[in-house]
Amino acid sequence: MKIAIGGDHSSIELKKEIIKYLEELGHEVKDFGTYTSESVDYPIYGKKVADEVASGRYEGGVLICGTGIGISLAANKVKGIRAAVCSEPYSAKLSKQHNNSNIIAFGARVVGVDLAKMIVKEWLDAEYEGGRHARRVGLITKIENGEEI
Repeated sequence: MKIAIGGDHSSIELKKEIIKYLEELGHEVKDFGTYTSESVDYPIYGKKVADEVASGRYEGGVLICGTGIGISLAANKVKGIRAAVCSEPYSAKLSKQHNNSNIIAFGARVVGVDLAKMIVKEWLDAEYEGGRHARRVGLITKIENGEEI
């Protein structure tokens, strides 16, 4: 799988560990920044990763900021993105199975390396179930497109 990853200044060390882990699992990973611990604005990196995933150049994305919240909010402003903030593996799994999430986000100040790896692994291994969930994901898409639901 081709995976885009990005994060703000708080993510640097955790992002390095997650890139290494993803590559060990056999995934192709591209880091869209930031590359320094100097303070930066997380929406820039959330948008970069979201644009890559929405375009289809990457099959999924991983975003990391202090909590995962801000960067996921920015990513979710890009049409076609369903970024889920998860601080534990169960929600990560269900975000893919039920919501067809295409980006996973978490906080470098919230989860440690081992828990972050578990979150990523559950998300990667999960498959969208469709079925009753497809109607709901369709409603989310209608909202995104400014349509009535």
